[in-house]
Amino acid sequence: MMRTAMTELRRWKEKGNRKPLILKGARQTGKTWLMREFGRTQFKKTAYINFDSDVRIRQIFDQDYDIPRILRMINIESHVAITPEDTLIIFDEVQEAPRAISSLKYFCENAPEYAVIAAGSLLGVSIHEGVSFPVGKVDTLKIYPMSFYEFLLAAGEKDLADLLDQKDYSSITVFSDKYIHWLKLYYYIGGMPEAVQDYIIHQDVFSVREIQNQILELYESDFSKHTPAGELARLRMVWNSIPGQLAKENKKFFFGQIRPGARAKGFELAIEWLLDCGLIQKVYRVQKPAVPLKSYIDFSTFKIYLLDVGLLGAMSELDAQTILEGNDLFTEFKGALTEQYVLQQLVSDTGYTPFYYSASSHNEIDFMIQKAGFVVPVEVKAEENLKAKSLKAYCEKHNPKYAVRTSMANYKKQDWMTNLPLYAIRNL
Repeated sequence: MMRTAMTELRRWKEKGNRKPLILKGARQTGKTWLMREFGRTQFKKTAYINFDSDVRIRQIFDQDYDIPRILRMINIESHVAITPEDTLIIFDEVQEAPRAISSLKYFCENAPEYAVIAAGSLLGVSIHEGVSFPVGKVDTLKIYPMSFYEFLLAAGEKDLADLLDQKDYSSITVFSDKYIHWLKLYYYIGGMPEAVQDYIIHQDVFSVREIQNQILELYESDFSKHTPAGELARLRMVWNSIPGQLAKENKKFFFGQIRPGARAKGFELAIEWLLDCGLIQKVYRVQKPAVPLKSYIDFSTFKIYLLDVGLLGAMSELDAQTILEGNDLFTEFKGALTEQYVLQQLVSDTGYTPFYYSASSHNEIDFMIQKAGFVVPVEVKAEENLKAKSLKAYCEKHNPKYAVRTSMANYKKQDWMTNLPLYAIRNL
């Protein structure tokens, strides 16, 4: 499969001031595959070390941070003769070896000619637990589930993906039925690489759901292994409440929906743990739609989304027919899936930091982004319903330079806003 992160990895390789690179991201998002494929295609040799399965290799960092000695030990353990010009050194599950994380500082300072890449699914949690992070001595790259664009490429629809890149909306409109077909499939399958690959090979939605449930079980297992006993129950309550939180018309996260009488103070650590693992995305409300948006964050008010739309469907036990064909009972949750999808593409494909804005409970803008010095409101519609009352009211009051509605309708530019098809949200 083609991952757009591979382009970023190639850029990193060619950087003149290259530092060791750390890939961050949730478990099962494809970090290990990316590192090994990067080594296979861009280097002659790859020295792969997995600190989770190889206990012995952890000991080589206990003595000191002498890089020539460490390289000799990695040579022996990996059976790869490491040479700086053509070898990629991979540290996988690096959170299991805190001193290996610290060693990246010394690779940066004393041996920058070596290409070193590291990843750890629970790295954020480890850092908060006291692991020393080599600030300023490493480059970082966030890995997300596969985007809709990557999903099209995996499905063999490169021409459709290329049209999106070209922003040729007259041609895109001609093939809107194809885009919508694949988009609805993506709502169900999501972007977890194993689920995508299984569908492409077997075309079996039931097998996909089994894989999604296995991934969810793996996450639940991580909860048990890596959280203090006192936090485990709270963490599970937060995690299990998210589909219900998103199903509400007002998708603001309410602690009282976790359990009656719940307060923020009792659940803040659980939310931070899920954030550190990359399992959730937190979108804050801004109190004022002005530049810079970060200056107007209301830290007490936010929405929480999952990392993947397919996992949201699995947690909600939505079957394929309901998502692909829809029914009247599904109307309310269709908005939740669509917002989850849009949020996922914004964070993985656009580089914007999404917020949301509400002047009242009846006038909420689903997402706000900052683009080229302007604040851009983005309203999300699940179908072709083009009534955008909240966006209209916002535009009449604030007169923004740009305003976007994203829906299943075709691309259309009007005086006061642009309708961008949901399947083209990466072009925002």
